[in-house]
Amino acid sequence: MATLTKKRKAVEAKLDKNKQYNLADAAKMVKDINCTKFDSSVDMHIRLGVDPKKADQAIRGTVTLPHGTGKTKRVLVLCTPDKEAEAKAAGADYVGLDEFVQKIEGGWTDVDVIVATPAVMPKIGRLGKVLGPRNLMPNPKTGTVTNDVATAVTDVKGGKIAFKIDKAGIIHASIGRVSFEPNKIAENAQELINTLVRMKPSTAKGTYLKGISMASTMSPGLIIDTKSVS
Repeated sequence: MATLTKKRKAVEAKLDKNKQYNLADAAKMVKDINCTKFDSSVDMHIRLGVDPKKADQAIRGTVTLPHGTGKTKRVLVLCTPDKEAEAKAAGADYVGLDEFVQKIEGGWTDVDVIVATPAVMPKIGRLGKVLGPRNLMPNPKTGTVTNDVATAVTDVKGGKIAFKIDKAGIIHASIGRVSFEPNKIAENAQELINTLVRMKPSTAKGTYLKGISMASTMSPGLIIDTKSVS
């Protein structure tokens, strides 16, 4: 078993591992128990009462966080020449097609989001083996396959994040940084939860929000009282 550092021991001493927090208190505590010297990510882990194996319960979508993520995302737009100026004007970091398809085939994935127009999807379909495992493959459900590339780029740069349920029925999403004010962390977290509640499948039975936790990078998680967020 790994030995806890003095800082981690001090953090553990502040925590009641059985306590359930509301979002406001958790947002304050997550800053107080942060163990890193850098501006850590604040992440939400939400267990849903769904069966991910069923197509209509495989929750996937996007949410625009009211206070952004605190991270400047690098965006690649794969498009035909007539859309390149639009993409560049919207702030895309990389724009093109064949050159980037070749780079990706060679293993290059130095971006956070890839937006593509429908016309070029046949060309990039073969990139699924590289992009799929990294959650970079453009998808209409996340708004990253669209002819309106300007809006897609603006949304991503403005705090739009994509989420997808994993095999265990859990949504993992970064909703800010520990440098954020507590109210901004709480409001971003609530917006994600509200979005998931709106997406509840009609076929899902029983408790929908089964468990919620909040944690910063390398720090212990805080249990959120699910009754306080719905």
